[in-house]
Amino acid sequence: MSEVFVRAQRLCFSWPDGTPVFDALSLNLGPVRTGLVAPNGAGKSTLLRLLAGVLTPQSGTVAVGGRLAYLPQHLPLSADTTVAEVLGVSRTLDALSAIAGGAVDPALFEQVGEDWDLQERLGAGLARVGLDGLAMQRRLDSLSGGEVMALGLAAQLLRRPDVLLLDEPSNNLDRRGRQRLMAVLDDWRGCLVVASHDRGLLEHVDQVAELEPSTLGLHGGGFAHYRDAVDAEQAAAEQDVRQLRRAVAREKQQRQAARERAERRAGNARRTLPDAGIPRIAAGTLKRAAQVSAGRADDVHASRVEAARAQMREAASRLREAPDLDLSLPATRPGAGQVLFHGRGLQVVRDGRTLYAAAGLDLDIRGPQRIALTGGNGCGKSTLLRIIAGLEADATGEVRRHTGRTALLSQRLDLLDPARSVAANFVDFTPDTSPTQRANLLARWLFRGARQQLPVGALSGGERLRAVLACVLHAQPAPQLLLLDEPTNNLDLATTAELEAALRAYQGALVVVSHDADFLAAVEPYRRLALVDGRLQERAGTGTPPA
Repeated sequence: MSEVFVRAQRLCFSWPDGTPVFDALSLNLGPVRTGLVAPNGAGKSTLLRLLAGVLTPQSGTVAVGGRLAYLPQHLPLSADTTVAEVLGVSRTLDALSAIAGGAVDPALFEQVGEDWDLQERLGAGLARVGLDGLAMQRRLDSLSGGEVMALGLAAQLLRRPDVLLLDEPSNNLDRRGRQRLMAVLDDWRGCLVVASHDRGLLEHVDQVAELEPSTLGLHGGGFAHYRDAVDAEQAAAEQDVRQLRRAVAREKQQRQAARERAERRAGNARRTLPDAGIPRIAAGTLKRAAQVSAGRADDVHASRVEAARAQMREAASRLREAPDLDLSLPATRPGAGQVLFHGRGLQVVRDGRTLYAAAGLDLDIRGPQRIALTGGNGCGKSTLLRIIAGLEADATGEVRRHTGRTALLSQRLDLLDPARSVAANFVDFTPDTSPTQRANLLARWLFRGARQQLPVGALSGGERLRAVLACVLHAQPAPQLLLLDEPTNNLDLATTAELEAALRAYQGALVVVSHDADFLAAVEPYRRLALVDGRLQERAGTGTPPA
């Protein structure tokens, strides 16, 4: 390809309910690695879908130079899809197998085309993302979330694209998976656009693009350079606001002083004109002239005050304000030492394989413990959460659960009906709450006004997580045991900090699965469990033991 690029000219896009996303947005990206950042809901995923041709803008154009591949944040795949189907190679592999068995049908050779080395490329591509030896007939429901994401990346790389669009590709990846992804980015020589909140991942790009409705601001270097530039811009904007506030006050004082001088001169004139012997007509003319002059002077000062105010408003508009997100959670504290879950010999068998070690897993959860659960992709962390929640049909072993409510927030965020609005889904979880109370609760999660009526399927990943959390945490009855599977995958940095604070204040028992070490430390777990070789290894956490 002679030229590799992705371009957009004056893109305008709104959702069917009229909610605007972009207004005359333009961009021109060549063969560089670009990290795309913005708060949740600003349109990162929407922009990638527009560039990939999945969505059509109301106006404006998109042009791509080279072969394009796009990895969405949520892969539209069913549980019974096979690895070969995800990779798009089922028919070609069947054709190769038939030819190897002696078949000579020309249609088989046409199907293979130039892909005689497909099996070698498949092996190398899967090894590149850490899926060495993955069988082509494995179903997706036997893979972890991280393995599915890695498989999706392998499928796009197999297309040998010139332009690669990635939407939150590090979601659900363990430490080694993230390292392999970063190696892919380091080796990339085409046009890459990656939307991410992963600070480590964003250090492996050439530039960071900050998305706004009408502009795409570019900052050279990785995330650290971007953060330094933003901090410098904010410091300069704050300094400008302080100086311009003083300028406004000074102009107002000068205007008031000019008014007082004009009033003194007018008062002196009223007192002295009768004694000056000036005819009444001439005195009236002089008075009117003085009033006109004073009015003009006041207008000059008024325009100066307004000019200073306009400059101050412009400077203030450059200040970034964090969203006022209220994540205060319902009081759900169980009794100290109360057994919320008791499991012995927990095991799952799939395709004739046991997921855990032969003796199974033993686990007790008592209130109000906070537990961090870690382990590599595919080791069974999400399955264990499903066992605790009573949702894993294939589980065996001895289990006792408390009578209170357990809530599971899965990493696939599939708890809500995507075709219905946020408000309609919320009603299902809070049937005994008044409409006004429901509206107020959703507003605390930043769903205000018309945004409460948006269909869940139109939300960004971060917005969808907020909607699911709102439904889970305000459900009736509120959960005493909360299970969170990679809850920060789709959150921007500000909202992650808010979630950390909220979970520290949560009164119930908590089990959190995450590959984000900083997030786990911030939650202050009392216990740390690691799934290694099918066994649970435990060590003390940093949190305060429950009273």
